[in-house]
Amino acid sequence: MDTTARKVYLKLSAMMFLQFFIWGSWFVTLGAYLGGALTANGMQIGAAFSTQSWGAIIAPFFIGLVADRYFSAQKVLAALHLSGAILMYWLYRATAFIDFYPVLLLYMVCYMPTLALVNSISFRQLTDTAGQFSKIRVWGTVGWIAAGLAISYVFSWDSAAGVASGALRNTFLLGAASSLLLSVFSLFLPPTPPVPSGTAKSLGEMLGLDAIGLFKDWNFALFFVLSILICIPLAFYYQHASPFLLELGVENATGKMTLGQVSEVGFMLLLPFFLGRFGIKFTLLIGMLAWVVRYLLFAFGDADGRLAMLILGIALHGVCYDFFFVAGQIYTDSKAGEHHRSSVQGLITLATYGVGMLIGFILAGYVADHYGGDTLQKWQSIWLFPALFATGVSVLFLLAFKDRLQADRGVVVSQ
Repeated sequence: MDTTARKVYLKLSAMMFLQFFIWGSWFVTLGAYLGGALTANGMQIGAAFSTQSWGAIIAPFFIGLVADRYFSAQKVLAALHLSGAILMYWLYRATAFIDFYPVLLLYMVCYMPTLALVNSISFRQLTDTAGQFSKIRVWGTVGWIAAGLAISYVFSWDSAAGVASGALRNTFLLGAASSLLLSVFSLFLPPTPPVPSGTAKSLGEMLGLDAIGLFKDWNFALFFVLSILICIPLAFYYQHASPFLLELGVENATGKMTLGQVSEVGFMLLLPFFLGRFGIKFTLLIGMLAWVVRYLLFAFGDADGRLAMLILGIALHGVCYDFFFVAGQIYTDSKAGEHHRSSVQGLITLATYGVGMLIGFILAGYVADHYGGDTLQKWQSIWLFPALFATGVSVLFLLAFKDRLQADRGVVVSQ
C-alpha cells in the first residue's frame, strides 16, 4: 500500500469509527433514558425507537434523488452531521417527551442517510471493494464498542447513581460533540463528486422496484417475508435490553452490551465456514434460533446467581446478526444476479430496517405497557413474547424454505 492509499484508508477508517461512535453513544441507552428521566411509557418509547425506521424509509429518497445527483457525498455528509450535532444538543435540553420526539425524528431523518453515504464514499475510493471494505467497516463496530465502554467505564453515566441523577442525558452531548467532529472531518475526506446523470439510479431502482420479478421465486419471496418478520423480535432487543439490564441492577450494563459487537466481529470470521459446511438454509436457521435462545436466557436470567445467562444472551448477538442478516445478504446477492444486485439489496434493507423494525418497535412498546407485576415477572413476560414469535418464524422457515447455497460455486439451487 503506497502513501496515498494508506492516507485514504486511514481517513475512511476514522470516518467509520466516528459514524458508529455517534450512534452507539446514545442509542443503546435511549430506552433507559426515556423511561427514567422523561417517564415515557412503553408506546412512547416504541415511537421514539421507530424514528430509526422512518429514517431508513426516507433515506433512499434523499440519497438517490438528491445527494447522488447534485452534491459531493463528503459535503452532504458534513452538512447532515452538522445538523445532527445541533439536533443532538436540543435532545439534551428536552425535558418532556412531547418536546423530545419531534427533534429525535428530525435527527434520524438526518442520520440514517449518512449510513449509506459513508458506504458510498468508501466504495468510490476503493480499488478492491471485496477485499478492502470489510477492513474499513470493522472500525465502525470498534467505534460502537468504544462508545459503550466510555459510557460505562469512563463516565459511569449508566451506574445506579448516574441513572438516578439523570446523567444519561449527557449521552446526547457526547453524540453532539462527535457529530460536530465528524462534520468537520468530512470536509477533509477524499472528494466524492455526484454520480454522472447518465449513471444515476431512478427512484424505482433505489427502492428495488425493478427487482420485483424475483418474487416469482417462491423461496426468495418466503425469505423476503420472513426477513420482515424476524426483524420484529430484533426490535425488542434494541428497545428493551438497556432498561432491562439497568432495572435488574447489572453494573456497567452499557459496557457489557458491547460484548455483542465483539462477538459480531468473531462470528463474521466463522460465517464462511458455516456456509460451506452447513449451507445457506441451516446457517439462516441457526441465526433465527439464536434469537429464541437469547430471549429465553433474558427471560430466566437475573443480575445475581444467573448473570452468566444474561452475558451469554448479549454475546449471542454475533450469531443473531451475522448468521441471518449477513448470510441473508449473501443469499440475496446470489439470487439477484448482476442486473438487480443493488436494487434488491436496497429493497431488503427497506423492508427489514424500515417496515420490519417499525412494526417491531411499536409492538415492543405495546407489550411493555401490557405486562405488569414486579421487575422479574414483567421482564420475563416481555422476553417470552419475542422468543415465541422467533420460534414460529423459525419453524415456518424450516418447513417451507427449500433453497440451498452451493458454496463451491456461489449459486443457489432448489432442493
